[in-house]
Amino acid sequence: MAPDPGLVRLRISLRAVLGVGLAVALAELLGLSLVASITAGLAALLALFTVGDPTVRRQAVTTALLPTVGFPVLALAAVLHDAPLLRDTTWLLVIFAGVYARRWGPRGHALGIFAFMQFFVTQFLHALPAQLPQLYSATGVALGAAGAVRFVLWPIERRVPPPAVPAALPGTGLARATTRQAVQVAVASGAALVIGQFLSEQRWYWAVGTVWWIFVNTASRGETLVRGFRRVLGTVTGIAAGFLVAIPLGGAPVVTALLVAVCVFGIFYTAAVSYSWMILAVTVMASLLYGLLGVLDGALLLLRVSETVVGAVCAGLAVTLVLPVRTHTTNDAWIQRALLCVRSATSASVKRLAGDAAADPTPHAAELEALLGRVRLSLAPLVHPLTPFRGRKQRARQVLVLLDEAAGEVRGLVAVAADPDAGHDARLAAACWRVEAAVEALTSREGAAAVEPDAHHRAEGEAPTGAPALAHARGLARVLTELDAPLRTSPGAWVVRS
Repeated sequence: MAPDPGLVRLRISLRAVLGVGLAVALAELLGLSLVASITAGLAALLALFTVGDPTVRRQAVTTALLPTVGFPVLALAAVLHDAPLLRDTTWLLVIFAGVYARRWGPRGHALGIFAFMQFFVTQFLHALPAQLPQLYSATGVALGAAGAVRFVLWPIERRVPPPAVPAALPGTGLARATTRQAVQVAVASGAALVIGQFLSEQRWYWAVGTVWWIFVNTASRGETLVRGFRRVLGTVTGIAAGFLVAIPLGGAPVVTALLVAVCVFGIFYTAAVSYSWMILAVTVMASLLYGLLGVLDGALLLLRVSETVVGAVCAGLAVTLVLPVRTHTTNDAWIQRALLCVRSATSASVKRLAGDAAADPTPHAAELEALLGRVRLSLAPLVHPLTPFRGRKQRARQVLVLLDEAAGEVRGLVAVAADPDAGHDARLAAACWRVEAAVEALTSREGAAAVEPDAHHRAEGEAPTGAPALAHARGLARVLTELDAPLRTSPGAWVVRS
């Protein structure tokens, strides 16, 4: 039910089905084995899912670089399959390096995920060194198919620019998010690996996979804990669906292939809006692939749940005990960045209305939307239905409502500034000053008392006719003043301080 402006998610999801289907079809036409065909499908899925550079050219380069990390990892995983100690140590090193690489932006993020998943897929399929030539061929064909579909047959990104992605929060040394998280993931993965092997010597890798994916796109203790809960929820519901669909199907190839295509669509369509639904689709797809391999039964599905719980618990303990980042610290940083972006958008809009053609508030408005998405993700643990902190939940909800209202005023102001016939009201500069003063007060933690109160209590309807920009600026100043109370309230307080 989530909105899909321009049906972008729908088109990207359908393209993913086409790309994965083409990769598998080519592998079958080349006479490759079932294991190689599954490898091709998963490689194409990863290439389409993980590559998220801001430009099409950079996306193509990243896609071309995937084999440089994937092939060596694939070889290591296959060669070390019968040497558990070396295999496990190597995978932990790959995990640390894969997370550490996220500091280099979307390309490092994609290469790290692809390297990790190549190791994971080798364990999933129990691939051996003798199968490496076919696996290399399958991966190469898959990446070629994914690239052809993405950049030639259906180049959606050429017409619809990817959404803005806010830069990571600053930091140095172990305080850097990537370094800290690399240590956390490595520790959690090591624990999950040991406990997972205690549960099953054959399927232990699911616990490690759970740890890895829980830490993707999280930055604080709260985010990681909520992601772990959603991972378990999605897995349990997916296992229930596996009992109803995958086991009765018994690996029938044609129907299984069609259902896998539905799962691929579900993964891409829900990824941006619901982690639990995405994991449900992933779990059902894994059950169907196990059916194709002829190893699916009820005990395997129940083991999958156990391994997922182990991974989620290990991730939760690691993020709580190993170099923890308080949720409040992360929330505060993202909110301040959003407020500074509000100030930039307002200032650029006023300059544009004053006749400065070089001033463009549109990029600031786009950045604000991206930052608000990150704020919502960061505050998600506090507004989660199961959170026991009622005071923090109230405060977080109030902040989200007010920030959304501020974003609406910014969008209105930017729209007026884009109108070449819009006039410049002399009082607009004063209203803009109030906005800047409010942001300065909020980000410096001095409180919003420095902002003149008479402008804040004016109703938007009192703005003179023909001055919509002034109304938006005054509304924005009012919203920023109302943000003062929840943002100055102590994180541990039970009520919002007035």
